[in-house]
Amino acid sequence: MADLPHGAQSHPTSGRVRDALMRKLSGTERMFSLGGTMTRVIGMGYSVDEGSADLAYYVMADVALTQRILRLSNTVAYRTQLGAPVTTISRAISLLGFDNVRAAALAMLLVDALDVAEHGVRVELQAALCASLVGQEMAHRSPHPGAEEAGICALFKNLGPMLLASHEPERYREIAALVATGKHTHAQASRLILGCTFETLSEAVLREWQLPELIIEAQASPPPGTLAVAPERAEWMRQVAAFSQDVARLMGHHHDPANAPDAEALLARYGVALGLDMPGLAALFDTVQESMNGMLQSMNMERAPKTDPKAGSSLPNVLALAMLDAGEADEGEYYPSGKPKNARDLLLAGVQDVSVLGGSATSANDVIMAVLETLYGALGFRFATICLRDGRTGTFRARASLGENKAELQAGFTFPCAFTRDLFHLALENNADMMIPDAFSPKIRDLLPAWYKTLLPDAESFIVLPLVVGKAQLGLFYADRIFTAPEGVPPDETALIKALKAQVLAALAPA
Repeated sequence: MADLPHGAQSHPTSGRVRDALMRKLSGTERMFSLGGTMTRVIGMGYSVDEGSADLAYYVMADVALTQRILRLSNTVAYRTQLGAPVTTISRAISLLGFDNVRAAALAMLLVDALDVAEHGVRVELQAALCASLVGQEMAHRSPHPGAEEAGICALFKNLGPMLLASHEPERYREIAALVATGKHTHAQASRLILGCTFETLSEAVLREWQLPELIIEAQASPPPGTLAVAPERAEWMRQVAAFSQDVARLMGHHHDPANAPDAEALLARYGVALGLDMPGLAALFDTVQESMNGMLQSMNMERAPKTDPKAGSSLPNVLALAMLDAGEADEGEYYPSGKPKNARDLLLAGVQDVSVLGGSATSANDVIMAVLETLYGALGFRFATICLRDGRTGTFRARASLGENKAELQAGFTFPCAFTRDLFHLALENNADMMIPDAFSPKIRDLLPAWYKTLLPDAESFIVLPLVVGKAQLGLFYADRIFTAPEGVPPDETALIKALKAQVLAALAPA
């Protein structure tokens, strides 16, 4: 208790408050699920080859998250000079960067998991989002390799206050009231009420969630006073997490943080360690402010007027949060098959997206995923996959998929390269793009192989797009619906589908 003011005593129930809170968090299915999801998303960063694809799959599995990431990609802070809207998650990851999308996804998960109707949660949530953006900016300037986790470390630095405000709002208000008197720091006030600091609470929850040790250790506050340059990454992460939280608090209280009295104190503490001077700090404020505006816009949040933290109220009113539903499409916007009636516009946007990807230094996998995503969404399919030739096994095998039961269906979607007179081999042999409006038509049924009828017995309409270069059969795109599609594919949509296929063939062609 050395950090308590002289004569201060812990709240008589502080230990019980902390223990009860931990039991509540551990026993809440929603929080347990959140921890598992957080661990999964963070773990994507440790797979260099598969991380981007895994993240794209994860984001696209959640409609609301997909919409938010796309909105973020199209905000002023990230909009490209070309002006073309971003319509696929694959391109969003290419534009924003893997680590930015991953950090944004984690922040959005917190938004959905916490009770944002509670005022204190809104206050701390804005601080966490802001701190995450500061951490991401500092990662770009780091002298240490592997600094990209800084944004995540900074995001969780405010986890303790957020969870307390959500699950024990009365205790949270008691701590905030103590801090508002100016006689207690956050650490002192939390010790009085909880029996531990917010950092300790955050560490306990992160250990319960089994997050990486680097992130947990970064929650510990660095020593007081002026900080020296960190000799190794873990200490640098602690410095950046603490700095990010302090910057977020400063920006939450002042319209012009660069000219606030606390800015000098911030620079005196962190300037040497993080290589910052006042112009650099002011530039950081501006960059983070712009990114914060984009983040709030992408999640339909409205920034509230800033309030002096030393005013008489127990809590500063720094954020008003209005979560708007994405809204369901009107019934008339889709054909009975599930195909959107604006498919042409969606396909055109996808072609523009893929053209940008194809013209940059992205991999063939990125182009394939963008095309697969466009076909899946623009045409309203239930399941979509790309099937490529596997020379080792002499089969065509599904490599990437979207939609219902994608893992199970992808595992079973494989057939021999050796020619048999079935629909798939005939499409490949003739390089013929096919849209089958009724898969239960007797003539079509006779051409479907047994493996397909077993794997996808309920597919009533589907599309097959062979990938053939010269006489080399590279594979095919396949996508289906569980309803017939008598509306077919008009010529303008067909031309756009062929343009998408051409982009994939160009990406697969040898250099």
